[in-house]
Amino acid sequence: MADTCGQVLLGSGLTVLSHPLMYIKVLVQVGHEPLPPSLGRNLFGRQVYQLPGLFAYAKHIIKIDGKAGLFNGLAPRLCAGTIGTLVHSRVLQVSGPSQKAEEGSLQHVVNEVCINLSSKTTKEMIARSCATIVTHPFHVITLRCMVQFIGRETKYSGVFDSIVTVYKNEGVLGFFAGLIPRLLGDVLSLWICNMLAHLINTYAIDDSMSHTGEIKNCSQAVTGFFASMLTYPFVLVSNLMAVNDCGLAGGLPPYASIYPTWVDCWRHLSLEGNMSRGNSLFFRKLPVGKTYAIDQKRFF
Repeated sequence: MADTCGQVLLGSGLTVLSHPLMYIKVLVQVGHEPLPPSLGRNLFGRQVYQLPGLFAYAKHIIKIDGKAGLFNGLAPRLCAGTIGTLVHSRVLQVSGPSQKAEEGSLQHVVNEVCINLSSKTTKEMIARSCATIVTHPFHVITLRCMVQFIGRETKYSGVFDSIVTVYKNEGVLGFFAGLIPRLLGDVLSLWICNMLAHLINTYAIDDSMSHTGEIKNCSQAVTGFFASMLTYPFVLVSNLMAVNDCGLAGGLPPYASIYPTWVDCWRHLSLEGNMSRGNSLFFRKLPVGKTYAIDQKRFF
């Protein structure tokens, strides 16, 4: 229990620190470009037109909403992080095959499923998936609180009020908008990361080498970053579907298309070459073949 509380506190602190970064990333993902391109330099020192980066975007938000504006949507995100950590920890405990449980109980059923699964990856996948499903309603509310910046709405003003708003307008399904691509991305990222790390640790790292533990930890971090890059389109599609056609300007025409399913969203982004939109907040290149609309603050 003490370890879980420590994880919650650490996770909450990291969430607060990283929230402005996520806020700006989400606005870029939905295509909001409030600042026109400017002349800058790329990594090689050449002068090119670039889109505003993280700090320029942050200054723009502060200018409009103040420094507190960088933390729109923080409350539901903290709720999601806390609940997710508790669920993740609990599922890992329940799925432990060494624990005894009465026949017919939930723990017994989970143990039966995991009895032949010695892989930590499988247990981690189950724990992550459970945490993602339980916390997704808070994730949806977080994203909509952020996207309100585009149309200057106040439809989602608090956690409880937002829950009522989503249920009233969209029913229970509204809380799970964008869940499927998010789950798929999490599962693929986990398996890719662990598979690559296992291959590197098994065939590329010799146990007789010095600092073997540090090298393995480093390989895990590198493979995690690589896996997140490969599965980023699932994150993008999930976030777009969470705000699509929800009554906010950022999810409605003419600003954004309405997608019947997440597959349609994927196809549309793929055709336009926007599958990596928002992946980088530094040295952002102009989209090829697009024209910047000053009045709509987006490219079309």
